[in-house]
Amino acid sequence: MKFNINKITFIATIVVLIFSFSACKNDKQTEGQSAETNKVDKEEAHEEEMPTIATLTEEQIKTVGIQLGTVEQKELTATIRANGLLKVPNNNKANATSLYGGVIKTLNVQIGDYVKKGQVIATIANPQFIQLQEEYLSTASRITFAEQELSRQKELFEGNAGAKKNLQSATAELNSLRTRRASLQQQIQLMGINPGSVSNGNLKSALVVTSPLNGTVSNVFAKIGSYVDVSSPVIEIVYNSSLHLDLNVFEKDLPMLKVGQTIHFRITNNAVEDYNAKIFAIGSSFENESKTIAAHAVVQGNKTGLIDGMNVTAIVSLNNVTTSAVPNDAIVNADGKYYIFVQTNKKAEEHHEEGEEEGSHKEGEEKEHKEDKSSKNFEKVEVLKGVSDMGYTAVAFVNEIPADAKIVIKGAFFVNAKLSNTGGHGH
Repeated sequence: MKFNINKITFIATIVVLIFSFSACKNDKQTEGQSAETNKVDKEEAHEEEMPTIATLTEEQIKTVGIQLGTVEQKELTATIRANGLLKVPNNNKANATSLYGGVIKTLNVQIGDYVKKGQVIATIANPQFIQLQEEYLSTASRITFAEQELSRQKELFEGNAGAKKNLQSATAELNSLRTRRASLQQQIQLMGINPGSVSNGNLKSALVVTSPLNGTVSNVFAKIGSYVDVSSPVIEIVYNSSLHLDLNVFEKDLPMLKVGQTIHFRITNNAVEDYNAKIFAIGSSFENESKTIAAHAVVQGNKTGLIDGMNVTAIVSLNNVTTSAVPNDAIVNADGKYYIFVQTNKKAEEHHEEGEEEGSHKEGEEKEHKEDKSSKNFEKVEVLKGVSDMGYTAVAFVNEIPADAKIVIKGAFFVNAKLSNTGGHGH
């Protein structure tokens, strides 16, 4: 019996030790799991706190070609689209021609030059010009003789010493010479020569070609040494101050068009610059076989870069309802959301590695302080996208921004990449 009690006591002691060891082990495992869980939670929290402010130096901004702008008000909701063509009214373009054929002696202009009405653009040489001046001088001398002859015949006739036929002949000759002189005088004036300045010692062999209006030289048809006749233009001049825009509008859209509506358009080969025009007339018949009606508008405001004959893409505003809009390039997509970058005075968030020494913090702060003077900060701001047209997209801001805030309108993808790299560096 005594042996059994000792045996039971031994077994109980072994069981207690086993349970104590298991409990200790479990505590250590639990402690390790808790530490691991805390570490994961910290890492996840760190990943969630992505930076929202990117810092770029002036050199980076210049190299990448980042451009700043503002949020604009655009009419994107109630519009119709149409294609068109820029035209200059017929009274605002002309060809400079010569009234006489000849060889181009001098050419004073080239394409793109601005000329004024009456400005000499070329000179033309032809021996015929000298002949006309010679004939003019000769006719003037013959008129003087014919006047004397007529006076003599009158005296003879009045004294019954001359025949009436001779008097009539002298009168007819004088009238004929005067008519010829008047004709030659007009021809010389058309040549750009003052008839009063024509003399035996001042005969001109070349005539000038002048500009018929103010404008820009759009084409040059002749060159020095080439022969031009009366029907051949020397240059073409266009006055772009009153450019017109002819839109081809479909029949279904015609009821929505009215005189006075605003047109926003862009050149087909340059989808950057925006231009405006206003409708002043709407056609009443179809254009050829296209089943479109012409809507005529006059270009307003800036006309830089616009040339007669350019193709354009336009939208016609049906009302005056505007919405906040930014260029398409200003919007970036990240994590299923849309953002723009706004210039801000806020400082970029600091990200440090664990175990980083305090001295390295100070050095980084000093370096950052030096760069602040030549750097710009951009804050990532979430937006909601709306309709897009003419290179712009309507946006609504999740959080309001200042009305005069500067935003990145070109190069936003680079700013976003810079921000993403900054966020990933801390891990």
